[in-house]
Amino acid sequence: MLLNQLARIFQEFKNTDMKYKNRVRSRIANLKDIKNPSLRRNVLCGNVPPDRMARMTAEEMASDELKEMRKNLTKEAIREHQMARTGGTETDLFTCGKCKKKNCTYTQVQTRSADEPMTTFVLCNECGNRWKFC
Repeated sequence: MLLNQLARIFQEFKNTDMKYKNRVRSRIANLKDIKNPSLRRNVLCGNVPPDRMARMTAEEMASDELKEMRKNLTKEAIREHQMARTGGTETDLFTCGKCKKKNCTYTQVQTRSADEPMTTFVLCNECGNRWKFC
């Protein structure tokens, strides 16, 4: 099975340069990872054929725990980017739910129809936590 995977990787690179060696090391590290038993089980049971294993990305081989962590980090980065730090009013009226400090900046925006209350976006200046309320 291992030789089959090595042959598939070699077919892709046509020589044993650094790219080939890095790909092989990546496969070995992911199969040895004690936090990723599902990948090892799927390869041993034949659910992941050698040609598929040779082409898998790091994201595809990652453990469920790592996939969830990456997903959460991506969501957080998108949220941070979408709510870029723009002006605002510093205040101590709000308490951060994360660090429990009161050093915050807030902005109010009309996000719905005019007869609805404004949405308040709050940024904790201590830990960077963001939240909103109406």
